[in-house]
Amino acid sequence: MLNSIADLEADWYRQYAMYTESYQSGRSTFIPNLLPQTAVRFSVYQTLEILHKRLGTETLRRALNPNETIDSPAKVYTDSSWLKRSNMVGVNVRTIGSFWNVINYVFTLPASHDSVHLLPIWEPGVVGSLYGMVSWQINPEFFDIELARYVPALDSVEKQLKIVMNLLHAMGRTVGMDVIPHTDRFSEMVLACPCLFEWVQRDEKGGKPAKLADHSSFVYRYVEEAIWQFLKFHGPADGTSLTCGKDAFFSSDIAVLTDDQRLRILFGYPNDYIGRLNRRVALLRHLTAQGFETLPMTMAPPYRGLHIDATDYTIDDAGQIWYQYAFDKPEAMSRVFGPLARFKFYESKHNNRNWELDFDQPNRPAWEYICRKVYDCQRAYNFDFMRGDMAHVQMQPGGVPTEIDNGPASRHYDPLLAIKKYVQAQGVPYYAFFAETFLAPPDTMGYGNELDHLDAIEADSTLGDLQSLVVGSTEFKHQFASYYEYARTHRFAPNFTVMTADKDDPRFDKFYRTGNLFRYFTALFLADMPSYVGLGFEVRNLHETRGANEEYSKLYVFRIEDDRQPDKVTHGPFIWGQNAPQFEAILRIRQFAERIWSDIVGQETRWLVGPHPVSQKKIEGSYIVWTHVAPTGYAFAASMTGTLPETIPTVPVGEVIFEENGCRIYRLA
Repeated sequence: MLNSIADLEADWYRQYAMYTESYQSGRSTFIPNLLPQTAVRFSVYQTLEILHKRLGTETLRRALNPNETIDSPAKVYTDSSWLKRSNMVGVNVRTIGSFWNVINYVFTLPASHDSVHLLPIWEPGVVGSLYGMVSWQINPEFFDIELARYVPALDSVEKQLKIVMNLLHAMGRTVGMDVIPHTDRFSEMVLACPCLFEWVQRDEKGGKPAKLADHSSFVYRYVEEAIWQFLKFHGPADGTSLTCGKDAFFSSDIAVLTDDQRLRILFGYPNDYIGRLNRRVALLRHLTAQGFETLPMTMAPPYRGLHIDATDYTIDDAGQIWYQYAFDKPEAMSRVFGPLARFKFYESKHNNRNWELDFDQPNRPAWEYICRKVYDCQRAYNFDFMRGDMAHVQMQPGGVPTEIDNGPASRHYDPLLAIKKYVQAQGVPYYAFFAETFLAPPDTMGYGNELDHLDAIEADSTLGDLQSLVVGSTEFKHQFASYYEYARTHRFAPNFTVMTADKDDPRFDKFYRTGNLFRYFTALFLADMPSYVGLGFEVRNLHETRGANEEYSKLYVFRIEDDRQPDKVTHGPFIWGQNAPQFEAILRIRQFAERIWSDIVGQETRWLVGPHPVSQKKIEGSYIVWTHVAPTGYAFAASMTGTLPETIPTVPVGEVIFEENGCRIYRLA
């Protein structure tokens, strides 16, 4: 057994030809013994050579042409239910530098990890947050310079994303995009389409900038006038002339201008990143000087009813004060996300006098806009599913409506549901929906029962919260058992989530000091439950003491370079873990899975010892055992403590054919 990352790397370079040949020849679905930190250092030539031998000349030629589209493996499906049994890997592209490096990372993953979720791919806004998109442009930081030098035709980040999607599909993976129903508070979308967002005006004129002067429903009209005056004074950014009036320019009903034309007039051409940024900042300053700003996004009940907290503010490099908002009547999970603005999906009652939304009056242009823009991206790059960010949002105080059918009401119950249906209706029936919810108790993250909400929005799978619990704890076992039951009694399937980018955070180290192999083994071999694991888990340090910030992928979801924020600041690239024993153990699990995967994939589980602790003896509560309803000839046992009994009475007669630190597989007689 090798016991350090240096040993593993040395072995890799000695045995390079043998390891790569097993993948290139098709004997293995991944390159064995390849560390992720080694893979992402491959030269473009190395990567292309491996792909050529694996895929063949013609497939590689087509995949590298951004004008070609390689069919998705999901195209064979007539609906989106395939996602309910997918083993997904989440990739924050910022941690590996470029879209191209996604290919190198996937070389390390067996085919049993059949889906790849790309964290947000858009241009980010404040503090570089991937979830605070500032435009519909693809993030230029994910452009690979070496790839463009080697293949000059791939001279834009958009072309590189397209060919990476082609290659991932050719490699048998489905790929998902993040769909985000909010933006940076002063994104290009906010400024080009004020009516799609909720605006307020601070009392700058009265000398009370920390007081809301106007939060009525029509503040956006004053904003449109202010933007129009800016445009008339400074002129169109693209050098053209204004050929229409203000109402036509901002109209969501009269198609005088396309979205792209309006954006060019306001900000300039898409490839002029600095020019667009400067123009947007100038417009932002123009509006905030008059007290105009979008209402920040909120999470959890009561969602509405905000005021400015005059004592809580930051001052940016230009000397501008940004006030934080607070709830008038906060509840346990109430949060205000200062840098973000949610699309205005509903009109307000009584001119927003009491902060009440009118759920019978959808703001139709907002629904149509986001559905269209997501579909444009899906069509351009051939995405297979979406991760619906903040899918737990349910703002109707009465809870989930009792009847949501396929009629008009369903189209405006939830934006993520609307997006899924819209994309499917465009000829992509397999487009699936992975919901970001944590299966919280009723009235916690949203009004009503979250399970009913997930059914109503037609989520195919959901993230869940097993990654936030210590393996073996009573709560972990209870939630695990509940999740498995939900998959049988609801329309959606909860994931057995191993780790996410959000949880690869120093605050949550305690969750991953024990039980890691139990998490991975169970997530992989529990074949009728979807799973999710974040990039880097296979080598993640145990962090008995806090690691350097650069060792946590969560701290690359945003980009903070200010040393005055010591818990979040990062300097330089992501640092991969050095946990060689965990990598080797997971490698052995993956290699054995290759041998039996075709026999067990998608098989329905028959529990021999289930995860629920209530009706079990104490020793049984520390492990689980399962086989399959349809005989496959295998049984699986996994210990939450790292140790299994030598004999387990509930296991039928058979022999042990695999054992790894409390994880065991039997071949049944």
